Amino acid sequence: MPPTQSESVIKNIIREIEQECASYGEVASDTLIAFMVKAVVLDPSNGFNMDRTLIKSDVEKLVKLCVNRLLDSKNPSLDTIKMQVYFDMNYTNREEFIEEHHRILESKLDFVTREITDNRACAQKELESLYRKIVSYVLLRTGVGSPTDIKIVREATAALQSVFPQAELGTFLSLSKKDKELQLKELSMIVTGIRLFNRETGKGGEGIEFLPDILHEAIPATAQHIDSQLQIAQDQAYRYTAILEKVTNNPLLSVELKPYMLKELLYNVRQYEIFLKIILSEIITCAQEVKLMTKQLGALLEQLKMNVSSKTAIPTSNFDKLLIQYRGFCGYTLATTDGLLLPGNPAIGILKHKEKYYTFNSRSAAYSFAENPEHYINLITEKAKKNAELIQLLELHQQFETLIPCSEIKVITKHIKPITKSETGTQTDTHILPPTIVRSYDWNEWELRRKAIKLANLRQKVTHSVQTDLSHMRRENYSQVYPTRNAATQSMREGSTAVPRPQIYIAGLRGGQTKTTYGVKVNLTRAVDET
Repeated sequence: MPPTQSESVIKNIIREIEQECASYGEVASDTLIAFMVKAVVLDPSNGFNMDRTLIKSDVEKLVKLCVNRLLDSKNPSLDTIKMQVYFDMNYTNREEFIEEHHRILESKLDFVTREITDNRACAQKELESLYRKIVSYVLLRTGVGSPTDIKIVREATAALQSVFPQAELGTFLSLSKKDKELQLKELSMIVTGIRLFNRETGKGGEGIEFLPDILHEAIPATAQHIDSQLQIAQDQAYRYTAILEKVTNNPLLSVELKPYMLKELLYNVRQYEIFLKIILSEIITCAQEVKLMTKQLGALLEQLKMNVSSKTAIPTSNFDKLLIQYRGFCGYTLATTDGLLLPGNPAIGILKHKEKYYTFNSRSAAYSFAENPEHYINLITEKAKKNAELIQLLELHQQFETLIPCSEIKVITKHIKPITKSETGTQTDTHILPPTIVRSYDWNEWELRRKAIKLANLRQKVTHSVQTDLSHMRRENYSQVYPTRNAATQSMREGSTAVPRPQIYIAGLRGGQTKTTYGVKVNLTRAVDET
């Protein structure tokens, strides 16, 4: 039987069993019915042949046996199967549970995310509304506080404004949708970290329930409850095992105690014990992870306290890795004071412009430079043209690619884009598609009228034909001739004649002693017969 046909037959059997159980008031899931069908077919006592196609009587027998087992509420085997099906459908490990939680969270936040990323706010009121939506998104994503509590909203807004002021909304709106989503996630993490730190220092953290304390109470209580249930299951399993051992040694007890029922009860208890051990193992793993993460959180909070205490500006941990332009000298002073080199103070702040970082020696210099960075950068470039030693001193090799020191060629060439030129040519077909010219088309109105008159005149004409007696019953004749051919002859000897070349001279042209010149014509041409 083809796979598609066998699947259709199985679905029909499951549907029929489900309807039969529903008629008796028993609700069974498709998964439970499919498991029961497989168990009945595999039981050799039921007489089903796996290599033979089921006929109508086999299907009726299978449906009847499955319905009877599903309706037998006193059978421990049915309870064991239900327990196995329920556990397989509902149990997930920690990694899968976290992934599912994130997926559900993303689906719930999808509408709010689209409202923010697709927003095209321009007016002041629209920008304020967008900023409030971002605050709500931050609270909904992290789950540390209700977005309807005014105190929590105010605290989250203040934390967000410290890293993302409302004036930055214009830059945010110019980003692509993907970049907006990434920035929203990053802002959520930063704002949550700020609120957690404020809670630790006692300066905020409204509405935040400290999860480590909750878990320290919940995990031991859950583990204790599971452990007590495990002890009960193991005690029952030991009792059933002892009874079955006695029945095996004393066959007379099998009539009263029903060993097959005891075996099914033992299977049920052992399965329950295994599931409890799996859950208890996950709880122990969670407890270890919570302990480790709580320790890491405490260490981070202590480090933040040490960095933030009595400081107006907080240094970053990756500052040393930043490549400061002009070797750390103040760019504003360099541009406005005719090349004066003053070291910049990173404690004032670092300006990021087109993926490059700049430091300044005063706040006013930083603000002035930030108003028009390109202007001051061009001034410094012009200053370096007049003083060539500044190119290497200030590391301006990118602006002057032809003046790179030999020691830095290998490094710089990785970032310089080579200038390449090439001649290219393209050719297109004159007519890619076949021509669709209608020869009978005429745009001239008078020509169309002429054709119309001609066709109208033809309607009044009659074609006549006559036949003469000479052409009656005559047939066409054809004749064939041989084409003429060119003939040529060749003699055995070739002959030729030559005409003598005329030789005529005129004497006396140079003149003489007399004034009159007399010329004499002399013909020296040989005769034909002499040649």
